[in-house]
Amino acid sequence: MQNITTATELKNAIQTLESDYAIQEKLLKAQFHLTYESIKPINLIKSTIKDITSSPYLIDNMIGTAIGLSTGYVTKLIVVGSKGNVFKKLLGSVLQFGVTNLVAQNADTIKSYGQLIFQNIFNKKDMNPGKSD
Repeated sequence: MQNITTATELKNAIQTLESDYAIQEKLLKAQFHLTYESIKPINLIKSTIKDITSSPYLIDNMIGTAIGLSTGYVTKLIVVGSKGNVFKKLLGSVLQFGVTNLVAQNADTIKSYGQLIFQNIFNKKDMNPGKSD
């Protein structure tokens, strides 16, 4: 800042500082209000849910895990059935765990193989339109 030598310069400097103070006070109050609103529990939950639903990586992981869990459960039902001895149930649980992990970790690979098989099935039908069943 410059050296103030007259009373008018002093008054102008005071007015400038007061207006700067008023602007900074308004900005600080606005920032406080935004911060207060953002730390309310409902707003924290909303922003967390928004972050979760907007993340494609997380959604793909959840889908892969869900497919893995259901595949493991179905595998256990096929192996053990509704009844079985303790050894058979234990073997079914181990098999369920293994299949669940295998499918969940390789969901993209399994998905691409499934799409390839699906395309091959429908391409064979399209390539032989003259044959009737």
